[in-house]
Amino acid sequence: MELTQVTEETLLKEFQAKIDADAKIEPNDWMPEDYRTHLIRQISQHAHSEVIGMQPEGNWITRAPSLRSKKILLAKIQDEGGHGLYLYSAAETLGVSRDQFIQWLHEGKAKYSSIFNYPTLNWADIGAIGWLVDGAAITNQVSLQRTSYGPYSRAMVRICKEESFHQRQGYEIMWKMMEGTKEQRAMAQDAMNRWWWPALMMFGPKDGDSPRSGTAMKYKIKRETNDQLREKFIQKTIPQAHLIGLTVPDSEIKLLEDGTYSHGEIDWNEFWTVVNGDGPCNKQRLAHHVKYHEEGAWVRECAQAFEDYLTK
Repeated sequence: MELTQVTEETLLKEFQAKIDADAKIEPNDWMPEDYRTHLIRQISQHAHSEVIGMQPEGNWITRAPSLRSKKILLAKIQDEGGHGLYLYSAAETLGVSRDQFIQWLHEGKAKYSSIFNYPTLNWADIGAIGWLVDGAAITNQVSLQRTSYGPYSRAMVRICKEESFHQRQGYEIMWKMMEGTKEQRAMAQDAMNRWWWPALMMFGPKDGDSPRSGTAMKYKIKRETNDQLREKFIQKTIPQAHLIGLTVPDSEIKLLEDGTYSHGEIDWNEFWTVVNGDGPCNKQRLAHHVKYHEEGAWVRECAQAFEDYLTK
């Protein structure tokens, strides 16, 4: 018993030394259970978010206003499916099967980003998602390129390159609409009004209300806190909105002498309501995923049968 305890203490010290030295942890390396558990939760939640996030935009493929916009939207949605693949693959290196991750999602034991539980009401919403939602994602994901777990870090490098395209696509939509008719400008502003606060909620709860932040920061899974990342996004996005004539729906925004902006507070009651399953589209999003997962079972079965045949 004492020998085992000493060995584990030694392993933990060596592990933390690697973390402190900014070395990457790889799947075959020893890792403490709380590190592994945190990664399983975070990476799988990230993967679920990419896949569920295809739904609100997929509604607009057939209603895109031009062939060019349809092609771009199709490419973006395809990218998001690919991001889910990268992330599920990274999560599987921690010893949990993809089937298990999906089962946890369907059973409500795993979550995805609360932002995808809001509806897309018009084409301007696609612009707001690309600019604000993917912009918030990039702010978080650029930091995650330096995460301590190797497979997650490498997945984020490629994902960030594609997400930067998504953000520019969304901003272009909003910019063009603000150069358009009175009705188009009103649509863009309406989308801005509805997506600004949910985009800020994407970074998660306030630092003091985030029970897992300590583990994430200690092991350098995350390099910046929720509030630090949220503040970074706010400060760079407000000037982007003003540049194209959009008003940020926050009456407390004020430009300070140092060039930064003070701002209002998120409605945390709404945040927790949506996170806990009672948002505008929670049930719809999950039911859609369950339905098509079940209908696609035959494809997975055929693929598995073919693989079994080749390995005989």
